[in-house]
Amino acid sequence: MTKYEKHPDAVAALSPEEFRVTQESGTERPGTGALLGNKEPGIYVDIVSGEPLFASSDKYESGCGWPSFTKAIENVTEHRDASLGMVRTEVRSKYGDSHLGHVFPDGPADRGGMRYCINSASLRFVHRDDMADEGYGDYLDQVEDI
Repeated sequence: MTKYEKHPDAVAALSPEEFRVTQESGTERPGTGALLGNKEPGIYVDIVSGEPLFASSDKYESGCGWPSFTKAIENVTEHRDASLGMVRTEVRSKYGDSHLGHVFPDGPADRGGMRYCINSASLRFVHRDDMADEGYGDYLDQVEDI
């Protein structure tokens, strides 16, 4: 079993934008994230800890300006966020404690109704062809062609 954790070396290797988003609960500007238009099969993992978070088969175009998913694979925790004068549900990685984004109940009804609105800066994409070599082979059954 792989042990996921927040390691100081991984945090030190973050770009300024990745640090601001994951460690300071920031938000990247809408429409600017590197993974927004990614349509390749694979999984999205925490950029700090490597823990698996979302599968490409659950990604969809929501039009919100950030990568959106209908559900998490695992390793996502939810927290009340009352910043910016509104109440939202923040999502963070379980072991890395990275700020990922927020979840809203306005996703596709036929896929559970949730929209995980996630910052690209908090994610690393692992292509399906590389998943087994990088230790994510157990998640191959959750990835399909889009």
